[in-house]
Amino acid sequence: MQANDTASSNALSTKAILLTTILFPPAGLVMLWLKRDTPTDKKLLGSVGIVALGVLYIFVLAKVGILSAIFTRPDADAESHYSALERHREQQKQEAENPGSTNSTEGTTAATSNPTNAPATTDAAKPATSTSTRTYWTNYRGPNRDGRYDEQKISTNWSAEGLKPIWKQPVGLGWASFVVADNLAYTIEQRRNLEVVAAYNIDNGREVWTQSWNAEFVESMGGNGPRATPTWDDGKLYALGATGELRCLDAKTGKVIWGKNILTDNGASNLQWGMAAAPLIVDDKVIVQPGGKNKSFVAYNKNTGAAMWHTLSDTQAYVSPMLATLAGKRQILAVTANRIVGINPDDGALLWDYPWDTQMGINCSQPIPISDTRFFISSGYGKGAALVDVSDSGGKLAARKIWENTNMKNKFNSSVILNGYAYGLDEGILTCVEVQTGERKWKGGRYGFGQIILASDHLIIISEQGELALVKATPDKYEEVTKFQALEGKTWNYPAIANGKLLVRNGNEMACFNLAMQ
Repeated sequence: MQANDTASSNALSTKAILLTTILFPPAGLVMLWLKRDTPTDKKLLGSVGIVALGVLYIFVLAKVGILSAIFTRPDADAESHYSALERHREQQKQEAENPGSTNSTEGTTAATSNPTNAPATTDAAKPATSTSTRTYWTNYRGPNRDGRYDEQKISTNWSAEGLKPIWKQPVGLGWASFVVADNLAYTIEQRRNLEVVAAYNIDNGREVWTQSWNAEFVESMGGNGPRATPTWDDGKLYALGATGELRCLDAKTGKVIWGKNILTDNGASNLQWGMAAAPLIVDDKVIVQPGGKNKSFVAYNKNTGAAMWHTLSDTQAYVSPMLATLAGKRQILAVTANRIVGINPDDGALLWDYPWDTQMGINCSQPIPISDTRFFISSGYGKGAALVDVSDSGGKLAARKIWENTNMKNKFNSSVILNGYAYGLDEGILTCVEVQTGERKWKGGRYGFGQIILASDHLIIISEQGELALVKATPDKYEEVTKFQALEGKTWNYPAIANGKLLVRNGNEMACFNLAMQ
């Protein structure tokens, strides 16, 4: 009887070690070596297996971003960050009121925020005058949402020590980018429990006006704050917060023209990492993606906010819709959690679809039209890349695969395309792929989950670590011209460039660099 009890105890102990090892390998390793009746050689063999399991766990956690979340600045540090930001803006305000004061810091706050849930107006000073009235970079990833800067040639003669910023200053939390119009740069930030849309003078970084509402998106893995980049159109700014608050603002003053919450308005639930798709302006409509039943895509009148049409019941993704013409038909090219779709902007009718499933239904990367009938798409999360052709057969559009492989896996960044070659971050490593064949030309340069702009046959890369790099866009080989530290902290925000000025930001700070030809 005693022998049976001992055997049972040993069996139970082995089961306990196995279960503990699966749940927490270090504890399982300790329990293994404390088990007296196990020979040393078996303990050594078991230790190798446990260590291998632990390494596998670390790899998986790193791939899905959990380790980054653990080692990201904790929320406790947000208080000091907000306090420093408030002191900076208050100092700017005082300097604007007393131009002769010393201890100068760039920028000035010329308007106060409105911390209410309902849309309200803000009295704002007029923006600084400028000879520039350019309205080029008015959308997420540029005028065509494809990451190309073609407004003018940029200087590619960067100093080995890096570029000196025109200005640099703190900014609120969040992953939104900038849009630029009439010499103002616009973005959306988290400042304490408020989502704040801010307009900055692009020449000196001074805050011209702010507009805000009560909303705070908190997510430990992805980080806090709004994600969607505002959109500028015809003197109005359309800003979407992470919890679905949409505002149409006067771009010169920040005054609210209309507003609503696109989630509650359409009976939709928020995504795990918040609303991230930039609003799209098409004709008299603003297109947003709440993801509700029969309201996956919704069009509001851009001037009044009145609903115009709604369509589909797809779970939404983190991809911004874009306007494209494929197979002779103007359409909204968009990505949901499990497919790519073409939508008629006039009435919301589905024109075609193409399956695009990833692990957990996570899509974050933009499709890029490359011809009158074809577009390139790439996604991480176990997917890859594809070239898709949209054709018209008897008035009915259909999409088909040209090729699909794993040579490019954009995670939550997007590729750019030049002369038939796609340049993008394949799980953090810069890669060049021939678009028509899917063949990989080269792979090199680790920039993490950063972002890329194409300008003057070069790639401007902001790395996940806040470095700015200049790389030649050539299929021949990977050739980095130079790289320097531009920002401190995790940087997932897309850069923006207008009138030769490059704007970068993350959840800590923002900066502007002059890339115009001298």
